[in-house]
Amino acid sequence: MRIAFLTAPEGVEQIELTDPWQAVTDAGDEPVLVSTKRGEVQAFDHLDKADTFPVDEVAGETSADSFDALVLPGGVANPDALRMDEAAVAFVRAFFDQGRPVAAICHAPWTLIEADVVSGRVLTSWPSLRTDLRNAGATWVDEQVKVCDHGPNVLITSRKPDDLKAFRETFVAEFAKRRGA
Repeated sequence: MRIAFLTAPEGVEQIELTDPWQAVTDAGDEPVLVSTKRGEVQAFDHLDKADTFPVDEVAGETSADSFDALVLPGGVANPDALRMDEAAVAFVRAFFDQGRPVAAICHAPWTLIEADVVSGRVLTSWPSLRTDLRNAGATWVDEQVKVCDHGPNVLITSRKPDDLKAFRETFVAEFAKRRGA
C-alpha cells in the first residue's frame, strides 16, 4: 500500500510524523511525504525546530487515487497552514470522496473541518479542537483513539503524542483490512 503523509512545509510535530511513518514502513507499506511545496518539511518538537524531511510529492500535483490511505500528523502550525491551502484541502477531501481510509492525530482534524468531512462523524483530537469539531457537526469524544466507520470511509483519530502507540496500532490494522479492497 502507498500511504500519503500530508504536511505543511513547516510546523509538523516530528514525533507525529516519524512514529506513524515507521509503523507504515514496519507493516511493509510505502510512506510518501506529500506537502504543499517542493523541497523539505521542517518538523518541530513542540515549539523548537527539529529535523527536516524531503518532500516526495506536492499536493497540487498528485492525487488521492495514487494512494491507498492518508495520514495527517498534527502540530498546531501544520494543520493550520494546510487548511489555508486549497490544494491540500482538496487532496484530503478526495480521500473521503473515494472512500479511502484516513488517520489524523492531535490538531490534524482542523484540516478535516476545512475539507468539510467531519459532519455526522465521531472523532477525537487535541482537546482544544472540541468546540471547532462540534461546530462543524462532529461528535467529539475524549478517547485515546477513535475509529469512525462511516459508510465507505473509515476515519481513525487520536488525541496527542502520548496516544501514538494506540494510534499507530489501530490505523495500521484498519488500513490492512482495506488492503486490496
